[in-house]
Amino acid sequence: MADTHLMTIPGQVNPVPVARDITPRADGRVDLLGLPKKRITELFADAGLDAKQAKLRAKQVFHWLYHRGETEFSAMTDIGKTMRPWLEERFVVGRPDVVEAQHSSDGTRKWLLRTPDGHDYEMVFIPDADRGTLCISSQVGCTLNCTFCHTGTMRLVRNLTPGEIVGQVMLARDALGEWPKGRMDIAEEEDEAEYRADGRLLTNIVLMGMGEPLYNFDNVRDAMKLVMDGEGLGLSRRRITLSTSGVVPAMARCGDEIGVNLAVSLHAVRKEVRDEIVPLNRKYGIEELLAACAAYPRASNSRRITFEYVMLRDKNDSDDDARELVRLLKKYDLPAKVNLIPFNPWAGAPYECSAPDRIRSFSNIIFEAGISAPVRTPRGRDIDAACGQLKTAAEKKSRAQLRREAEEEAASAPAG
Repeated sequence: MADTHLMTIPGQVNPVPVARDITPRADGRVDLLGLPKKRITELFADAGLDAKQAKLRAKQVFHWLYHRGETEFSAMTDIGKTMRPWLEERFVVGRPDVVEAQHSSDGTRKWLLRTPDGHDYEMVFIPDADRGTLCISSQVGCTLNCTFCHTGTMRLVRNLTPGEIVGQVMLARDALGEWPKGRMDIAEEEDEAEYRADGRLLTNIVLMGMGEPLYNFDNVRDAMKLVMDGEGLGLSRRRITLSTSGVVPAMARCGDEIGVNLAVSLHAVRKEVRDEIVPLNRKYGIEELLAACAAYPRASNSRRITFEYVMLRDKNDSDDDARELVRLLKKYDLPAKVNLIPFNPWAGAPYECSAPDRIRSFSNIIFEAGISAPVRTPRGRDIDAACGQLKTAAEKKSRAQLRREAEEEAASAPAG
């Protein structure tokens, strides 16, 4: 049984964040996952090491933790043998607890994960011919109540910590068996042709899972800094996309402090429709949102803002809607790409997906205006891993069944 109470939510959309970087463990040890080098140094000093030793050991552990993906202090070979037991008594390098792992017929993989205090969240890996994208969560549940989104029917429980966010990336690399064997240098301004993926399957990260990332800003920022650290996970900011439903006050801060690509869940161009399907619009309207997009730091023709648009039959899919979308994007002179998303059904959903010919017509109008508007191919629908379908439902299965499935997943994972 989870021992964390529901997060207090004053009003409709503003959650109060839980201010912590580490989830307490029953055994009293501190989980270092998700902590930067400076914080690890402080913890080592608090545990009794002198300043010089704390700094040295933190540097060594940071390298093993984030660059090598190691979870056992006993395997950290450049740390003295007498020091390793001292670390093991006081600290641990964790991973999210896997409750269930599913494979789609199209290659998509979904993991149901559990926090140390008993809450469930999900992540999804989507392989393609030239890339592999990991969709990660930032919160347990969601507070935005978007009516087309299954996750929006969940209550918000709490923010995920930096360790629980970056732990999703670590776990995916474990499962894919692809921790790098050597250092991969990442330039501040990476050229697409210069990127060296070292043969990795996981090349891109999108913060499009459960939760609104900008309502957990500090923890998302700290986790992404570890992901982008050239001495750690070493993934370029150009390969990370943060998706927001339009938390306007945090958007400029996101560009300044994280600097990743921006995606905006737009989904409608008429106020009354967006008020219905994205209730946050009642607080931050379309015009205010697009003005914030126009001011987003780092946005350019080479780093376009992605506008996500779910296609709902007879709700937001008319030719007039497409033309209004074009008008708005041109009004704000936005370097934009529009991702058209066929609605992914879920039990009890109040909408239907637009017909294929209606989606094509909508896309053609945008393309003819000189704006890219590809139609996203649904992935992972058979395991409820497609866009808008994430919602933890493992309680419907017995613990024995979930344990068997987790053991089968572990047995099939590549040897690391």
